Amino acid sequence: MNEFSIAFLATVNIGSFYYFALDKRKALKHQHRIPEKSLLIMTLAGGTVGSLLAMVLFKHKTRKKSFLLKIFVIMVVQVLILYLIYNYYK
Repeated sequence: MNEFSIAFLATVNIGSFYYFALDKRKALKHQHRIPEKSLLIMTLAGGTVGSLLAMVLFKHKTRKKSFLLKIFVIMVVQVLILYLIYNYYK
């Protein structure tokens, strides 16, 4: 991976972690929440590690089965894309 890709993924994962942490904080304070769609877009954009880490550390959205299913589908799609890219450049 080149330096741009590493910087991009680091930024997206940090941002994703922050969004999940912020949403958990807002949930505890009964404030206006970050839409699930935004959390999923950050995950889809490459922030899977940050999203999962925040979900586990803050116990956020871990009981919501529909959200977990969407995260799982995103992970499967990402693994499939990586597999196809790897095999294409072999």
